[in-house]
Amino acid sequence: MVERRSVMALALALLAAALVAPCFAGDPYAYFDWDVSFITAAPLGVKQQVIAINGQFPGPIVNVTTNWNVVVNVLNDLDEPLLLTWNGIQHRKNSWQDGVQGTNCPIPSGWNWTYQFQVKDQIGSFFYFPSINFQRAAGGYGGFTVNNRDVIAVPFDKPDGDITLFIGDWYNKDYKDLRKALDNGKQLGMPDGVLMNGKGPYRYNKTLVPDGIDYETVHVHPGKTYRFRVHNVGISTSLNFRIQNHNMLLVETEGSYTVQQNYTNLDIHVGQSYSFLVTMDQNASSDYYMVASARFVNESRWARVTGVAILHYSNSKGKASGPLPDPPNDVYDKTFSMNQARSIRWNLSAGAARPNPQGSFRYGSINVSQVFVLRNKPPVVIRGTHRATLNGISYTAPATPLRLADEYKLKGVYTLDFPTRPLKGAPKVGRSLINGTYRGFMEIIFQNNDTKVQTYHVDGYAFFVVGMDYGEWTEESRGTYNKGDGVARCSTQVFPGAWTAILVSLDNVGIWNVRAQNLDTWYLGQETYIRVINPEDTNKTELPVPDNALYCGLLQKYQNEQTPHHKATSSAPLTHQVYRVLVLMVLMVAAATLP
Repeated sequence: MVERRSVMALALALLAAALVAPCFAGDPYAYFDWDVSFITAAPLGVKQQVIAINGQFPGPIVNVTTNWNVVVNVLNDLDEPLLLTWNGIQHRKNSWQDGVQGTNCPIPSGWNWTYQFQVKDQIGSFFYFPSINFQRAAGGYGGFTVNNRDVIAVPFDKPDGDITLFIGDWYNKDYKDLRKALDNGKQLGMPDGVLMNGKGPYRYNKTLVPDGIDYETVHVHPGKTYRFRVHNVGISTSLNFRIQNHNMLLVETEGSYTVQQNYTNLDIHVGQSYSFLVTMDQNASSDYYMVASARFVNESRWARVTGVAILHYSNSKGKASGPLPDPPNDVYDKTFSMNQARSIRWNLSAGAARPNPQGSFRYGSINVSQVFVLRNKPPVVIRGTHRATLNGISYTAPATPLRLADEYKLKGVYTLDFPTRPLKGAPKVGRSLINGTYRGFMEIIFQNNDTKVQTYHVDGYAFFVVGMDYGEWTEESRGTYNKGDGVARCSTQVFPGAWTAILVSLDNVGIWNVRAQNLDTWYLGQETYIRVINPEDTNKTELPVPDNALYCGLLQKYQNEQTPHHKATSSAPLTHQVYRVLVLMVLMVAAATLP
């Protein structure tokens, strides 16, 4: 009888283990339950509706380690569909979890959906945000930190603390009113301010900043060194970040360790993320300003569009006072900013997610197999609608996600004929994709013929920023490329009247979004997708469609209805984590009561 009990207990234990780790055995799991809902807040002193996660604005920080599995159960408590995307997380072989309309059906209001993916061979500072319906303008964003495994050396001493800062322009208008304005062909105009961690500016100026605004305070200790992860989560404004009287040692950007160099200020464009080491080496006669101010604008008109937080030493003897630290003095000359961007280089000797040096991948010696010049222009009217374009095409999302259409072999959802050069003739609306060659090496030149800085992002990949300059890109421009230590990242700025060139190795199967990070032009259609398919019919290069996939559009018939949570008898759905705990409890009880 004892032997039978032992055998049954062992079988139950094995079953329990299988339930807990069904996909990526051996790697830890991190579980998160998020309720995405509206709350009322007044970041700039005006009450408005913002998007919070579990009541927090900004949302919680996902803090995991390389190769961990992340499971995020999202409950959509908004009054419209929702998708969350993971800015810079590469989702190796798994575009099903990307959280954009090309790969996922939106989560209906009142429903929940669980993302599950592995941060495979990746480290760095990233963030997540809502990807549809202009919702990022109302919040819903948060940090995503991927740490090195203990066995991998980090190219600097362990900091005494880790601090995340979200900076971004902000409007007091509701995000639905902002997108309606764009639909009607209007510009958004000047933002009402800049938030830092969801809060308004410290009252450094009684004329510009009204009384009663809640501001961010970062608490530090003298002599200590802290890692600051700074993300521009705004709508369309490039920001210059600086800390009064402190040097910022740049060490990482979007998954790559950089050559370490000090900056007194750095331009951080929409959608970009940077890590700095900052040593508290000043005296504590007073607190210090942390500033994020708008770039390339008329300083006198935009003075109120400035985010100000406080750096507070534990032994500080007084409040911060006096003028803010000066921004770069180049309002009408962007050469300083471009040279600053060029100065950011890849640390070739450092390892990252793996022990081999970053420079062991010699991208400059790989032959380019495909070349695309992607040109944007100011928004235009196409068939009576205000639209933004790439190569003369304004993307409009189909009702059926592209990747699902491929899975079910649906025809007519998209075309695979995105032009390698800008189209001649009138702009048009379309669903044209880039046909990427699996394991090919693609060169993309972003040509910005608009009047403001644009930031471009490629999902699923880190790409090498190899060149940028003013004027029109030509074949001869390749002579200026950095073929050795151009930094690998996922978002790059393109200055007005200028170009930026990137190189990307297409080793990640799936359909991946290429978009403007500037929320207004992205919303108006300035995006496309790269389709990367393994021509060999094998399951080894991509994970299968998830069991919990949502279906919409032409595939709506496959979707089982879900009872909206607010109409159900329980206050929240049963998540994977809770389910597994309950199953384990049942198994333990069963094992204990065996005869």
